[in-house]
Amino acid sequence: MKRSLSVLSLAIIAVLCAGTTYLVQQALAPRVGAEQRLIESRNLLDMLPAGSYDNQPLDQPLALKGVALANSTLLGGYRATLGGKPAAIILLSRVIGYEGAIDLLIVIDSQGRLLGIKTLKQGETQGLGGMIATHPNPWLAGFIGRSRGDPGDSGWALKKDQGQFDQLAGATITSRAVISATHDALRYFDEHRPQLIGNAP
Repeated sequence: MKRSLSVLSLAIIAVLCAGTTYLVQQALAPRVGAEQRLIESRNLLDMLPAGSYDNQPLDQPLALKGVALANSTLLGGYRATLGGKPAAIILLSRVIGYEGAIDLLIVIDSQGRLLGIKTLKQGETQGLGGMIATHPNPWLAGFIGRSRGDPGDSGWALKKDQGQFDQLAGATITSRAVISATHDALRYFDEHRPQLIGNAP
């Protein structure tokens, strides 16, 4: 009898603990979700110049999931606006580097110029291609202000490949991948500008 009461008591305690844990999780879920959204927002929006937008870009996702380009894949995107007019497009791009996938954040203004680029995720060799993840990144900053037409399609390559860009020291494959993905994004923007900036019928 005592043993069955002990088992019953343990079962009741277990149920109460599980119920309490569930209630606490439910109570904290909105706060945790808000914190995660804030972190994601900072991570995705910190390349936009201050005062350049007044909407919530993460509330305006673009239908770009899994769009295969020549050298990379668009994983998604967002539109930033100012006073109701398009200000910038934020593209999430994935390209294959030396060790595997490199996820990039590429920000393009409404005129097709690159506002910023940074690495969100990578697994390149530490001290070589892995340098692509440093932020701020002087090498990536060298692309800011460029567009599909500057330097032109043939110029979007390493100097050793008859292009116009230097490479990260000791990281030829990583450099080629990032340049190709950036060029892909600018070309995609140029070819789909009306749909991206919201002027499509």
